[in-house]
Amino acid sequence: MAKTRLDANITGNMGWEMDINGHHFITDSAIETGGNDKGPRPKALLLAGLIGCTGIDVKMILDKMKVELEDMRISAEAEAAEDHPKVYTDIHLTFTFKGKDLPMDKLEKAVRLSQEKYCGVTAMLQKAAPVTYDIVVEE
Repeated sequence: MAKTRLDANITGNMGWEMDINGHHFITDSAIETGGNDKGPRPKALLLAGLIGCTGIDVKMILDKMKVELEDMRISAEAEAAEDHPKVYTDIHLTFTFKGKDLPMDKLEKAVRLSQEKYCGVTAMLQKAAPVTYDIVVEE
């Protein structure tokens, strides 16, 4: 079984410097909650992880299908509960593909496979909130 290890050190107030396999970044809270706003909020990083996970899946699947993209963007919007713990109650992804004569059936299949089979982050987050998506094609 694969393991993930993360090391973190407090950097003052609410900030944490993280090291994941030699990649360094800082998380922090807003000034109004005692932080210094030196990095993203930890909960927002869940959405970044979701975009990264599904984005890698979709790109790999489309490459195997020989779909040539000019560009691909993914955005995430999440609604959080008003009471503590303020978990996400709804997550929506928008996949935007740009290219000439892109085959919608292959785009849909790649996104569906990622969301329903391959993306471990989607699978984990869906235990807490529904993850929905739509697909936009730009020429």
